[in-house]
Amino acid sequence: MSKALALTLGEPAGIGPDITIAAWARRAELALPAFYVLGDASFLARRASNLDQRIPIISVSPREAAEAFGAALPVVDVGIEATAAPGIPDQSSAPVAIAAIRAAVRQVLDGTAAAIVTNPVAKNVLYQSGFPEPGHTEFLGKLATELTGVGARPVMMLWAPELAVVPVTIHLPLTDVPRQLNFDLIVETGRIVARDLATRFRIKFPRLAVAGLNPHAGEHGALGIEDRTIVAPAIERLQAEGIDARGPLPADTMFHPAARVRYDAALCMYHDQALIPIKTLAFDHAVNVTLGLPFVRTSPDHGTAFDIAGTGRADPSSLIAAIRLAARLAQEQQVAAAVVP
Repeated sequence: MSKALALTLGEPAGIGPDITIAAWARRAELALPAFYVLGDASFLARRASNLDQRIPIISVSPREAAEAFGAALPVVDVGIEATAAPGIPDQSSAPVAIAAIRAAVRQVLDGTAAAIVTNPVAKNVLYQSGFPEPGHTEFLGKLATELTGVGARPVMMLWAPELAVVPVTIHLPLTDVPRQLNFDLIVETGRIVARDLATRFRIKFPRLAVAGLNPHAGEHGALGIEDRTIVAPAIERLQAEGIDARGPLPADTMFHPAARVRYDAALCMYHDQALIPIKTLAFDHAVNVTLGLPFVRTSPDHGTAFDIAGTGRADPSSLIAAIRLAARLAQEQQVAAAVVP
């Protein structure tokens, strides 16, 4: 791929800089695709020194990054100095993280970046700065809509070779889930997942397994009516549109090996119903993929881990998996675009 991936710095006080440096240091051993970091080159140089990683770091433009990647870690400066110490966010944390995301979206949309890989951010730090969005995913959707003029409906999928899961509702208190869950939300999510599995993951006929909201998928109404009145009708609509969707299924029997081979992605009704199984099966290499955007975005499936930032103990496996998957999906998107008449 001639264009490099745009990798955001994330929360500078977290492990994002650590795992970025570790991934670049293993680039040749792992045959990683080229990427550049959106952030602050001086800050990354200081963090590398703290980690006892003597690596060359160079400031570049996005178009120069792929050529520079083999010899140095390329950094595209966002014009904001990062000053946070490991594990201690400061007043620079949110501005740097947000500027990196904004720049990444602009660059992938104007064709100078192949895809976006985002390092973890700390939502509470962003919120304290006045950040209005619930998280990364929603902010990316807003930026895509603003910059393209076309409405984007982002959908979060957690992917690993063992399992792919999609939470239909995401960051909500459990008591709010039944109030927020509705027919249109399930149908729209199912459509986006089926479409992107076909176009980006090249699965010709995607199979969706849809979990029930309640224990035993409601036990025919004995354990709640939502599965009968909301989830089942949504599945019927997806089926009527030609999408291979099955359910509502009892969530407690959806994730053993024999069950997983029968579908390509599981649609789950709330956050933990989706994330507990994939983090149990693939804690160190699952990838967060945002579907429904006009570009490819992936992220490691973990947080900022302030307690180990700057110690050298952070595992870069999930970031490496996110980099590889972003390059793969960007390539598939490029191939798909080339064959459209």
